[in-house]
Amino acid sequence: MNSAFWNGKRVLLTGHTGFKGSWLSLWLQSVGVDLWGYALQPPTDPSLFELARVAEGMNSVIGDVCDREHLQKVIAECKPEIVIHMAAQSVVRSSYTDPVSTYSTNVMGTVNLLEAIRQVGGVRVVVNVTTDKCYENKEWVWGYRENDPLGGYDPYSSSKACSELVTSSYRDSFFHPSEYANHGVAIASARAGNVIGGGDWTPDGLVADITKSLLSKQPILIRNPYATRPWQHVLDALNGYLVLVEKLYNNGSAFADAWNFGPYESSIKPVGWLVDQLLSLWGENVYWEQDKGYQPHEANSLSLDCSKARLKMGWEPKLSLIEALEQIIVWTRSYHSGEDMQEITKAAIHRFMAII
Repeated sequence: MNSAFWNGKRVLLTGHTGFKGSWLSLWLQSVGVDLWGYALQPPTDPSLFELARVAEGMNSVIGDVCDREHLQKVIAECKPEIVIHMAAQSVVRSSYTDPVSTYSTNVMGTVNLLEAIRQVGGVRVVVNVTTDKCYENKEWVWGYRENDPLGGYDPYSSSKACSELVTSSYRDSFFHPSEYANHGVAIASARAGNVIGGGDWTPDGLVADITKSLLSKQPILIRNPYATRPWQHVLDALNGYLVLVEKLYNNGSAFADAWNFGPYESSIKPVGWLVDQLLSLWGENVYWEQDKGYQPHEANSLSLDCSKARLKMGWEPKLSLIEALEQIIVWTRSYHSGEDMQEITKAAIHRFMAII
């Protein structure tokens, strides 16, 4: 990402109180963005949003993307040039418990946002952040490309595939790339791999479960140690989103499309391998065991082909998986020691910016 591009830009970020949203908020604040956020209250306790005092450097609005009237009012007040949509119900297992809320947030939330943008006007760039799980998973050993069929076994994955379809439909119907000179709006979607990093307390999230067990010195229960995922540090994924925004802003319709952002093949590892590495880095007597209880269906194999982003945007991941895990341990030890987590998180962002 180009720091100079962002200075003074007016940006609306939905989902800013979540794990990824908090990291992105601090990053955008550090490069001089006039940042507005729209989201529910922090979804976990503790939360990175509160620990790092994210709200101090932005206009933080508490609201639900399912409330279109309120969302449209905020967009009209904010007058953003750039909208990054990250508000979502993001947990596969939670989608089995409450599928209606999952679809309402992930599908109608996207509709409400795009319709508000259409009604208010003035927005130049929209990036809808979805997930690698939006593809129809066939348990292939090779990565999914952006033109592979969308789908989803569980409500979460299905709802994010639906969000992709909504994005495509609004782009074709109201902001078609061929008519960019008339409407001036470039819309894209971003599909990242399994994002990991310090400060993640997402319910049923792997890193969250491991962190809790490390701090409490309790055994870690792992649902499926043999499932493989494309693991990547949160800052690598966020950098992809930011590069995409810059390309859309500067080149308009040429980048109005779907984009994968994932790690190199060397970072596609089984869950059990990841846990073993984290425990080794932590260096204390904590162990994991497989949870033998009933588990709802989750994909066993998943990876992304990100050659499109690498070839057309020049984006590539900067942190190896081991480096990402080391950063999680550093962040977690700092939290455990009672350090200023805003400063710790900002320092990690600044170190990352030095290598991109």
